[in-house]
Amino acid sequence: MNKKLTQNLASGHGTCAGCGIPVIVRNVLGATKDPVVVINATGCLEVTTTLYPYSPWKVPYIHNAFENAGATASGVETAYRALAKRGKIEKKIKFVVFAGDGGTYDIGLQSLSGALERGHEFVYVCYDNQAYSNTGGQRSGATPFGASTQTTPSGQCDIGNELFRKDIMGIVKAHHIKYIAQANAAFPEDLKRKAEKAFATKGPSFLLVFQPCNNEMKFPTSQYVAVGKLATETNFWPLYEISAKGGSASGGENWEYKINYVPQERKPIEEFLKTQGRFKHLFAERNKGVIAEMQKQVDQGWVRLERTCSMKHET
Repeated sequence: MNKKLTQNLASGHGTCAGCGIPVIVRNVLGATKDPVVVINATGCLEVTTTLYPYSPWKVPYIHNAFENAGATASGVETAYRALAKRGKIEKKIKFVVFAGDGGTYDIGLQSLSGALERGHEFVYVCYDNQAYSNTGGQRSGATPFGASTQTTPSGQCDIGNELFRKDIMGIVKAHHIKYIAQANAAFPEDLKRKAEKAFATKGPSFLLVFQPCNNEMKFPTSQYVAVGKLATETNFWPLYEISAKGGSASGGENWEYKINYVPQERKPIEEFLKTQGRFKHLFAERNKGVIAEMQKQVDQGWVRLERTCSMKHET
């Protein structure tokens, strides 16, 4: 294993076989040469890397509850600035939050919103496995329409989750921060490039990273890269970034949207769905219309993204 990628998160953690979270963490932390402080909300990453008395973390690490990652980051970043202003700290230190979709879309949204609004300088990374994987696979605000979960199980009369995912990228953009990007654990070079831009951004920045969870999405442990790639090749999970040019973090920016990956031949959504047990019920005759609806959503989302990227944006 590449030493550079293990210098901040060593081997010996307890993530599931086939989990992409270590890939996400190592590539993000490897995107800066400055000292890093990690703030980690309760979730898969936290429970698998804090198995007392052992720890794979080789950087200062703070564990906080599901709901207060943004507040914790705000506090330590403010303390750092105060100490630096008084000459107590001379090093340039970066702050990174890692949280799952439960701790980002739902439980921690208020705390995240406050931290973004106040403009604290940190990188927030949401590893999105589209369910509460740490606590048994319940539906979260990131769970796709049609997915079967512990709290939205499929059945003779139910298609699984009947709600649509929150537009967390749009919610974060509404806070007028200067850099927002959507990435994928299966595209590590793109992820690292985006992390480098996030670290170089003044104020808060946000990375939303697709993390295929073999345990809750129900696919073989060896397939997380293949499933992740299909998510992007079907346009279910496009890779793009939003940068603010000029202005201040309080508004008035010119926005630049950029699609980072355009599939040479867009695959139908079925190619992605059929890899996962959480969608197997959709292939029953009675649910054909659900897959058609999902394809419609994906197609409309891609058209909106293409249209958005071709326009000049001002807020």
